[in-house]
Amino acid sequence: MERTVTATPSGARGTARQAPTHPHSRDGVSHPLRVAIIGGGPGGLYAAALLKRLDPGREVTVWERNPPDSTFGFGVVLSDETLGGIEHADPQVYEALQRHFTRWDDIDIVHRGERHTSGGHGFAALGRKRLLEILHTRCRELGVDLRFRTEAPEDLPRTHDLVIAADGVHSTTRETYADVFRPRVTTHRCRYIWLAADFPFDSFRFEIAETEHGVMQLHGYPYAPDASTVIVEMREEVWHAAGFDELGEAESIERCAKIFAEALRGRPLQSNNSTWTTFRTVVNDSWSHGNVVLLGDAAHTAHFSIGSGTKLAVEDALALAACLEERDSLPEALAAYEAERRPVVASTQRAARASLEWFENLALYLDQPPRQFAFNLLTRSRRVTHDNLRLRDARFTETVEREFGCPPGTPPMFTPFRLRGLTLRNRVVVSPMDMYSAADGVPGDFHLVHLGARALGGAGLVMTEMVCVSEEGRITPGCAGLYTGRQAEAWKRITNFVHERAPGTAIGVQLGHSGRKGSTKLMWEGMDEPLEEGNWPLVAPSALPYKGFSQTPRELSRAQLTDIREQFAASAVRAARAGFDLLELHCAHGYLLSGFLSSLTNRRTDAYGGSLEKRLRFPLEVFDAVRNVWPGERPMTVRISATDWAEGGTTAEDAVEIARAFAAHGADAIDVSTGQVVADERPEFGRSYQTPFADRIRHTTGIPVIAVGAISSWDDVNSLILAGRTDLCALARPHLYDPHWTLHAAAEQGYTGPGATWPAPYRAGSRRPQTGRTDAPKPRLSLGSGDARGR
Repeated sequence: MERTVTATPSGARGTARQAPTHPHSRDGVSHPLRVAIIGGGPGGLYAAALLKRLDPGREVTVWERNPPDSTFGFGVVLSDETLGGIEHADPQVYEALQRHFTRWDDIDIVHRGERHTSGGHGFAALGRKRLLEILHTRCRELGVDLRFRTEAPEDLPRTHDLVIAADGVHSTTRETYADVFRPRVTTHRCRYIWLAADFPFDSFRFEIAETEHGVMQLHGYPYAPDASTVIVEMREEVWHAAGFDELGEAESIERCAKIFAEALRGRPLQSNNSTWTTFRTVVNDSWSHGNVVLLGDAAHTAHFSIGSGTKLAVEDALALAACLEERDSLPEALAAYEAERRPVVASTQRAARASLEWFENLALYLDQPPRQFAFNLLTRSRRVTHDNLRLRDARFTETVEREFGCPPGTPPMFTPFRLRGLTLRNRVVVSPMDMYSAADGVPGDFHLVHLGARALGGAGLVMTEMVCVSEEGRITPGCAGLYTGRQAEAWKRITNFVHERAPGTAIGVQLGHSGRKGSTKLMWEGMDEPLEEGNWPLVAPSALPYKGFSQTPRELSRAQLTDIREQFAASAVRAARAGFDLLELHCAHGYLLSGFLSSLTNRRTDAYGGSLEKRLRFPLEVFDAVRNVWPGERPMTVRISATDWAEGGTTAEDAVEIARAFAAHGADAIDVSTGQVVADERPEFGRSYQTPFADRIRHTTGIPVIAVGAISSWDDVNSLILAGRTDLCALARPHLYDPHWTLHAAAEQGYTGPGATWPAPYRAGSRRPQTGRTDAPKPRLSLGSGDARGR
């Protein structure tokens, strides 16, 4: 939870608790904190001002090794949210900032000679030097001791009650206590340089330059009546190819000015000791050690493309000051500060990482239609969405929709999509979800109700759980199969219901074999735990158990490989007779075929192991066998794990080659999931966290993709589809929560057209119930907290 702190003199706080004191208070008497702040950037200065204002008796000292007017960069962008916190905490600082802000609403994207403008965003910026001057003045007014050109003494933790390390991305304090803070620093793929122009842009400007050396981009925005920040960025290999590594500062700046001469109106660029650098993402396992606490870039960094560095540092200062006021002891205050800020920072870092990687992979999107490219750029961080932009700039969004092919008033998710001879009525897929509710592999009434309900709920495609191709290929005793005629007849009962009672919804089957992850308990009895009795022998590419307590599988012989391939083909024949519209081959999540693809699970030395080409051999043989018996007009898809989330395993680059291979053999789409291949994986969870892998495959290969993974809202689906990051979206948990998720999404958007037809018995409920006022105006959104600049 974020909060603001009202900074009133300590004697007038009323019921507020006394600020925590040092555990070794002098003479046994509580004294105001002696606070040392290392680093004179905005975060450190603002923390100093807040702490002194809240309690004038505190002794607050700032150590800054540089002169007071020394800073990097030029302009700083602050969000309305951050400004609101500053206004509550210190109205004088807020008023001083207000007098110097430059404000604007538009974002311009210039690509291949076309400029596309999106309005209604709301930015506020000022010069970084001006911000520091305001904070210097305020600190001096309050009695903060500012010590410039002075290195912080090493014994501050001993001589002071609280040490705030705001010493930046290269924090010496963090490195001194690295064994406690346990920092992880990731260096990324682009080089960038901070510069300035001597005129104000009239918008936030992104400009793309396609040069003989590769793609370069300009990020520019005004911060004063006569100045703009200009950041030039490009991938490392482009930077080298263009010769920037051999140029001095003046030559680099001159070349950048020539490349972006049109955007700069022929004007030169200015430097502030500007150098080319590579962004580093900083994450720490802990933010405090004894009486030392990290703040701002020392604790965390967020890429400049969403402009949250200064914002996060200022909000850290607000939260730390509030926690010191509210808690009885310093340890409690520091723990509360970290607990409050960590989830906020993690969310921002996920958005920043998505934005950073979008620009790293900018070349993938250059051939998109111009307005779709602009929409893709604006929504890159996942914080700005289709619905956000529709509220901010309806005309721009409607133009993108029209060029995409949406009929007037039709959300992108309700446009049809064709796979081979099958046309899906909308872009929503009910993702395969294991139900563990079959008896002897036979789906029963539960499956009829489960899949039938979701088909009635309006999705374009409903997928079964992984249906096993043999009794030995089950994950659990409750898994469904297609290895007997009785099972096929039970599935036909379900497909008949879907086709008769939910016309327009397609139903697909996912075929798979558990491999080394089989013979386990039902999920809710102990996920991945071996059965206590009744186990069956397991097979896998190599004799490697999934977990330490798992059964060790036998390495498959050539004869067994042939048998399993034929089992897949026989199950596909049964699936076709059962009436399924689409078949998906499960090559993900560490099951048998996935086990062949990953070098972590395939240690074979024969023709089916070693290089990626060899590891692909058996899954492709199975695919070919299935495709040969599956009806030609019906599509086949393949689900893959695009990364193992583990060192030495499948990478995003490997996933592209795997997708290409399956497409070359006739796959109509790739269902892009990740992980679950090895037990020691380290996934980077977050909103829509797997979609970048689908995006990459789609734009690198041109193969249609299905995106999965923490997609939970119809706004996310619309955003991903319209941006061109995926063709279909598969949702699992949302469909467990609400079988009618798709129809409810249509109702919430006020859409009643094709692709969202309610079953006749349910039409009376198709209008969304009114539970409160609907005429209240919607607040204007501010992009500043999600996609701005400032460090």
